Amino acid sequence: MNFCFMQSNNFKVKKTVNVQRIFDFVFVQFKPVFPSRSSVKKAFKSKRIYLNNHLAQSGNWMVEGDTVHIKPLILDPIKVFPLDLNIIYEDAFMALVNKPAGIVVSGNFYKTLQNALFHNLSISLESDALEIPRPVHRLDKMTAGLLMVAKTRRAQKYLGLQLEMQKIDKTYIALVKGSLLSSGEIISPINGLKSQTLFKTLKTVKSASYKTLSLVELHPKTGRTHQLRIHMSNLGYPIIGDNMYDSYKVLKGKGLFLFASRIIFDHPIYKNSLSFELPIPNKFIQLINREQKRWEKFCDQ
Repeated sequence: MNFCFMQSNNFKVKKTVNVQRIFDFVFVQFKPVFPSRSSVKKAFKSKRIYLNNHLAQSGNWMVEGDTVHIKPLILDPIKVFPLDLNIIYEDAFMALVNKPAGIVVSGNFYKTLQNALFHNLSISLESDALEIPRPVHRLDKMTAGLLMVAKTRRAQKYLGLQLEMQKIDKTYIALVKGSLLSSGEIISPINGLKSQTLFKTLKTVKSASYKTLSLVELHPKTGRTHQLRIHMSNLGYPIIGDNMYDSYKVLKGKGLFLFASRIIFDHPIYKNSLSFELPIPNKFIQLINREQKRWEKFCDQ
């Protein structure tokens, strides 16, 4: 079947190539709007599809001259959280933001990164544009750093697929207690699920508060909740500031010393490889320098 646009949400069948159900017609012809069969099913269930000005059933058959009307999706009012974000990259399909620590990515709250995206990013003009930009993955509330955002359904689907297939290379910087080996691998299940983390020590310094501190790179090969925090704690090198998995001498007001510093992925539309890296936050450097000086002053006798 061929069709032509009559209005922004009205479509008329110009020529019948073969008999086709309206469900299959909508799924094939409007894939950017309805990327999966379940999304088409949901549109019929929510009474958004009309055939010749009558509410359509998914089993209705299409003939030449039929008109399909797609009712616009009625959205809840957008809650805009006017928090200025550091935008690392943005195009018509996706964006990359530097998430600040202390804010949740999404949830039934007003002050979320999700609600701040509308304040910071432009809405895509692509045919499959999302009503508002949406985070593709999560970072813990107290973790700062690089976060991918989708602006279209195709980008959302393809970036999500890369995550599912473990094709996205993510690197975190952490400051941990203790003198960690130069490099290694942690394979330890979390909630019964396989979990894998690679680590590499960048620097180890003496500390008056913790005896030694290690600045490390962490590469999660799986994506379990709190994976890096759990793995480092179980290994005996808890992350500084982790009040959930380490109860000893949690620094007040300094937050968690875990930062999503680098990400490598394929662009969801152009398919070229993209790599972004942020510098180590000042609070990491400041704490390392402070602890070194305190060790030299009070402990190195």
